[in-house]
Amino acid sequence: MSKLDIAIAGEINLDLILYGLPEEMPTERELLASGFAITLGSSSAILAHNLAALGSRVGFVTKVGDDSFGDLALERLRERGVDLTRVAHGAKSGVTLILPHGPQRHILTYPGTISELRYEDLDLDYLASARHFHMSSLFLQRELLPHVPELFRRMKSAGLTTSLDTNDDPNDRWDSVLEEILPHVDILLPNEREAMKLSRADDVETALSRLAQKVETVVVKMGASGAVAIRDGHRFSAPAVPVTVIDPIGAGDSFDAGFLHQFLRGADLATCLAYGNLCGAFSATDCGGTEAFRDTARMQEFLR
Repeated sequence: MSKLDIAIAGEINLDLILYGLPEEMPTERELLASGFAITLGSSSAILAHNLAALGSRVGFVTKVGDDSFGDLALERLRERGVDLTRVAHGAKSGVTLILPHGPQRHILTYPGTISELRYEDLDLDYLASARHFHMSSLFLQRELLPHVPELFRRMKSAGLTTSLDTNDDPNDRWDSVLEEILPHVDILLPNEREAMKLSRADDVETALSRLAQKVETVVVKMGASGAVAIRDGHRFSAPAVPVTVIDPIGAGDSFDAGFLHQFLRGADLATCLAYGNLCGAFSATDCGGTEAFRDTARMQEFLR
């Protein structure tokens, strides 16, 4: 029996979130926020944390700075039982400053070790010891990116199922080695905008159709409109779960956690979609992408 349900290779950082700032921010003014939170950030780390909170056995390979930000980020993952025995260390941790303005937000990131994880930092045998392999934030993995096709090929050859959530491309190019990666991906998990960018499509339906020709299972997250998926030509959908939204940051990563948690348990696609929506909604009831999942009792009650 595999020691790990899922191995994740990717980035880690803290999110510093300032609520209540004006959307227009003039210089040389002291602008006062109405709220502030420090939370575990980065799509890969949020996914690892929330999957472990749900009960999956998670191994996380990342690179983090030898500093207080890195220590706090790793501690948040240890609290949930994520295996961190293969973490590499670098000079300075990355950090993201998030300024929400209603449904929109400014996202300002100092990359630090976020983009410094290298192929040489990965213990491939450790990753291959899991049942499933996942990557998020593909375009942030600048040192690793040229080797990602080989990484996915190695994981597939070892018998693992695989998944990818590209997240945004800061350069807005949406190409790089993507075409070499997709043949080795079982589940692709973009949101609406990302799906259209990845497929060069002007609408979600066209994006779904094009991506389904390249990947066995395509799942598109659509926020308040729920989620839709195509597998082997069959279409599935699930409505969103209505909640009072406190913060949508990390909701897409929390959807991934719910979806993959059920997938790893052998659930059908409709169940995976519904549980993904449930976890995405729960995430939005607290600050950042992981704070809701730190309250085990409230999480269990919500998921029931």
